[in-house]
This record gives sequence, structure tokens and C-alpha cells, in this order.
Amino acid sequence: MAAASGVGGGNRSKALELLRTLPRVSLANLRPNDGARQREKRRGRGMHGGRKSGRGHKGQRQRGTRPRLGFEGGQTPFYLVIPKYGYNEGHSLRRQYQPLSLKRLQYLIDLGRVDPTQPLDLTQLVNARGVTIQPHKRDYGVQLVEEGADIFAAKINIEVQMASELAIATVEKNGGVITTAFYDPRSLDVLCKPVPFFLRGQPIPKRMLPPEDLVRYYTDPMNRGYLADPSKVPEARRELSKKYGYVLPDIRKDELFQMLSARKDPRQIFFGLAPGWVVNLSEKKILKPTDEKLLKYYSS
Repeated sequence: MAAASGVGGGNRSKALELLRTLPRVSLANLRPNDGARQREKRRGRGMHGGRKSGRGHKGQRQRGTRPRLGFEGGQTPFYLVIPKYGYNEGHSLRRQYQPLSLKRLQYLIDLGRVDPTQPLDLTQLVNARGVTIQPHKRDYGVQLVEEGADIFAAKINIEVQMASELAIATVEKNGGVITTAFYDPRSLDVLCKPVPFFLRGQPIPKRMLPPEDLVRYYTDPMNRGYLADPSKVPEARRELSKKYGYVLPDIRKDELFQMLSARKDPRQIFFGLAPGWVVNLSEKKILKPTDEKLLKYYSS
């Protein structure tokens, strides 16, 4: 042990002596290691640094006249051989629905951004920063998805545009009500941004009916469509509760029955505001039409 410590001590003393004799490291004495940097080869100088400039002998590669990307030497290229398929047809007209999970909805309720004691539609969801709707980019609303169905525990009356079956079952299991409704792009823009619309002083437009390919969806009580027969919705609620094995609460005996039973007219955009009304925010007044032609138009 003494010999080992002696050897170690000698190496240590030599290292300390070397550090004392070496100059201090500074910008003045910093330089790369020997052989780390090599002189760059000069191109295009003939015998003084390369004859072909690294391009090789003749041809398109040397002369810089390579064909465009995708050229296959004259034969029919790949992108012309493969035919066009029908799944791209009408891609610019496809409707998009932003997903809204039950987990995100419960998060908004827990933070107090959304009031579960009031009916919920796109106005409340957009103002709470829960979803972002852009009608000019073919957004037609939100789709309620079942992510977070095991932690969702709120009793709500919500209106969305699409909903999965498990999401509907989760909302109704907690004693809530869900409705799927269609909004045309103009009505959707007014619903998502009500304050700028009211400041323009224009009457509230009436909502358009869904297109032909969506009529079946919104008239089906299994989807809780807003155009479905109200007498068939309770039966659809019972069938869904039997399928997923839960006891369906009776909302008629609930203290929030008035809120849970609130629904919009198929032509109505806002809760409590009829088409044709003008909202004056500065004076906090609502102007209603009195002309018979206007009343007939907005009520049709």
C-alpha cells in the first residue's frame, strides 16, 4: 500500500509540475490539433488543383443539364400511369367537425369556464376556449367523442353537431341531455362570434335546414337529432341504457328539469333569441319585427 501510494504521489507531483510550467490557456495560444484541419482542394484549376472540378467525365451530371424531378427517361412516368381514384372527388366540399372529448369538457367545467346549470352550445364552448371553429375552412361544428367517458360526471344539456354512441350514453347516464343539430356556415359564424354580429346591428338570420345527405342523421332518434320525432327519443334513451347496462335517470323529477328540457327551434340560432330580432348591445335592448311579411318570413 505504501509503494502504491508512493507511485501515485509521484505521478501527482509530475502533473502539478507540468501545470506550473505550461502557459495559461487563452485566446492567444488556442489552435487546432495537428492534422485536424486540412487545406481545401481548389476546384477547376487544371493541374493546380483538379481537372474536372469534381464533376467527373462528360454527360448531364458534368454539364449541369440534369432533367427535372420525376422525369423517367421518356417512358410514361409513375404519376401518369396510376389512374385517379374516386376518394379525392369532392374533397374541397367535405365537412369537418372538430373533436371535443368528454375529458376536455369535464376540464372546462371543473375550471368554471363552462356553467353546467345553463344549456350549452357552440357559443359557450368557443368562448370557454374549448374548441376553435373556423367556418371559412369547412368547419361545421364539433363532434363529441368518448375520450374520458370514465371520468365524466357532469349533468348537462349540450348541443353538438355529431356525437358517438358512447358519448351519448355517458351524458345520459349522468342525467344529462344531448342534442345533435346542424348549422349552415353563416349561422355557424354568427353562433361562434355573437358580439361582432350584434355590433353590426343586423337581424338574427334563421337557420337553414340540413342538406339531403344529412337529413337521415338528424332525423334519427338514436343520434338524438334535433329533427327527430320527440315521442321516439325516450324509447331510444331506454334502448341505449339497456345496451350499456346503466339505470336511466328520470329527468322529469330533477330539480333542473327546466334547464334540461330547453331546446331550440329548428330555425333558431341562440337560446332565447328568435330569428329576425335585433340585439342592441349599447342600449341593452332587443328590437322585434312587427311587419307581417317579416314575421311570416322568419317563422316559415
